[in-house]
Amino acid sequence: MESLYILINCDLGSEIEIIKELTKIPEIKEVRGTYGIYDVFVKVQADSSATLENIITNKIRRIPKVRSTVTLTPIISQGGR
Repeated sequence: MESLYILINCDLGSEIEIIKELTKIPEIKEVRGTYGIYDVFVKVQADSSATLENIITNKIRRIPKVRSTVTLTPIISQGGR
């Protein structure tokens, strides 16, 4: 199982609307609104990196009012192994 974390910037005041849309995507395991530079934090899990790429490109980034995304790829799995 592959995991990624995504930081999202969105139009002012659209955070709740975007969070609702994100929760409809089955591969998204966690969504949180945040304060600071980014507006939304997302954890995504899928069977392959190709599937993750498809979710980011064709689902998340196409949600209306999403301005930009930053994808964080973990370098160490849980437990340090």
